Amino acid sequence: MKPLLRAVLIIDALLLLAFGVLFLLTPWTSLYNALQLVQTQPSLVGQGLGVALIGLAWLAFHASIDGALTATVAKVIGHVNWLTGLLMLVWLIGMHRPELTGFGQLVAVLAAVVLVVVGLGGVRLSSAVRRRERLRVAEAAAAQRAERQAAKDEARARDAAAVERTPYRKEPVVVPGGDPLVEPVVRPVEPGFTVADRPGTLSASDVEARSAAADAPGAPRPPFHG
Repeated sequence: MKPLLRAVLIIDALLLLAFGVLFLLTPWTSLYNALQLVQTQPSLVGQGLGVALIGLAWLAFHASIDGALTATVAKVIGHVNWLTGLLMLVWLIGMHRPELTGFGQLVAVLAAVVLVVVGLGGVRLSSAVRRRERLRVAEAAAAQRAERQAAKDEARARDAAAVERTPYRKEPVVVPGGDPLVEPVVRPVEPGFTVADRPGTLSASDVEARSAAADAPGAPRPPFHG
């Protein structure tokens, strides 16, 4: 679609350049007489219009190369062309002005029809190209949003997996106003280890010996508490 619009812009540039050169040569009386056309009076107005048309021709040719300007310039120049052609048809057919010979009137009417067709075609094509560009931009934005959401979901999944792999550690319970309560450590008793083997524990024979010594005459006795 866009290559076709570029071709239309090149045609617009050629038409605008031809009319611009023609109006720029307004003082050339013999040329207008040979083409059976009416000269623009005063000549300054015709030459100014010719310069403006040549500028539009350059803009159209530049827009056919630069893709960023193609749709906008094609729409503007298309409206200028079909409105100019319609105005020419109104004056030539409706009001029969200016008074031209048969050949000159035929050439003017054909030029007006070409301007109307090319202008409307450029406007329609530029609208279609602009819709496609907007749709492409919207699709690209939606794809970027989807990629960002997928990246966020993947990051959340990695965080959840890391939390599940982390070993559970029981924290001490802190009582208000007291020390943290830590669960007692239970150590297994080795085989063959008796109560008598514990440090600071007396055996049965030691207990009987101490009782006999305490009952012996002259043994020191503990003070009386009463």
